[in-house]
Amino acid sequence: MDMMDRRILRLLQEDASLTTGDIAERVGLSPSPCWRRIKQLRESGAIRRSVTLLDPKIVGFSVMVMASVRLSRHSRENIDAFERKVNELDEILECHAMSGERDFVLRIAAPDIDSYHLFVRERLIHLPYIASINSSFMLKQVKHTTALPIPEN
Repeated sequence: MDMMDRRILRLLQEDASLTTGDIAERVGLSPSPCWRRIKQLRESGAIRRSVTLLDPKIVGFSVMVMASVRLSRHSRENIDAFERKVNELDEILECHAMSGERDFVLRIAAPDIDSYHLFVRERLIHLPYIASINSSFMLKQVKHTTALPIPEN
């Protein structure tokens, strides 16, 4: 990946709706070579996908929760079952396997606290491989970005 690819990636992270022509103009390429570079970045997996980011509050999710999960037993079966379940639940936006006291940390979206409580009670806590869930409610978002800090060189 050279400097031109990095410049293209920085632009696409800021605004994935830019046309190839817009990107080419901003990085100093003609459209065809720029298109080929973007195509190669997609094929290599550097660009996984392009998405539209929504404002959670505007679309009805005013509660964001970070939930630490500890499994009842560390077995391949428990870990696999938990990971499968996480991928079935749309409310779980992120799941990270962790080192330390907690096995996983989840970022969960809910319309309100009652909905979150119901989600945990009805869809999570009863699962046999979960020992505990510790929830922290986000009070204020100070920084949120999906952009990686792509260096120039």
